[in-house]
Amino acid sequence: MEEVHRKLPFECRRCWHVWEEEYLVRYGEDRHGNERQVWLRGGVPVPPPSEGAICPSCGSQHCTTFPEGYLRRHPELIPPAEPAPPDETPLLSPVPKRLY
Repeated sequence: MEEVHRKLPFECRRCWHVWEEEYLVRYGEDRHGNERQVWLRGGVPVPPPSEGAICPSCGSQHCTTFPEGYLRRHPELIPPAEPAPPDETPLLSPVPKRLY
């Protein structure tokens, strides 16, 4: 039985959160000679990632996968570890103040 480690990127279509999950995929044959795949996360069998991924940010099941290695080619999609510091520039209203 062949084992392959796969790291798949996901995106939530509700909150647009992007993340990656690691899987171990075992390829082999069943008793009848048919090809089969067993997907594992943390040693536990799980459904293939296209079925029922849940967003860790908002809990939505409206998630999509990208091709393997997609985030390495598009690092701008990976959220920063820390939020950007707030802009200290004061906001000015375009509406003139009342004269009275």
